[in-house]
Amino acid sequence: MRQLVLLVCMGILMTAASSRAGIIPTWESPSKKLGFYPITNEISLYKSYDDGGRDRGQTVQIISINSIKLLTTFTIEFTGDFNYDYTPGLSNDHYMELGVVKHITNFFSLNVQRVMTTFGDRHVNQYGVRFSF
Repeated sequence: MRQLVLLVCMGILMTAASSRAGIIPTWESPSKKLGFYPITNEISLYKSYDDGGRDRGQTVQIISINSIKLLTTFTIEFTGDFNYDYTPGLSNDHYMELGVVKHITNFFSLNVQRVMTTFGDRHVNQYGVRFSF
């Protein structure tokens, strides 16, 4: 099953690399009050080894950042890191963040995100500010 998932992900990546406009199109309503604008949508595949050279399994990492306009513009960010045989004692562990960002200026944003992981005993809600350089 893992080989099939890796094969599908590589096929998507090769298709995306040959596409000039990208797979996910930008969409905006005629009124300019609604819209969807892809910023980055990535899939990374890793083979993991620790410092001693021992095999630590495979990792699939998904990063999806898109801007959505609903009267005002927000950025929706998703990061998922899915590991197979990476953490001793866990066969399938993961780390996921889902966030909403409201840009106030080019330098300053407000951020709300939800962190879900098998590494912790409960999920975490985060509220904060972001400074962009």
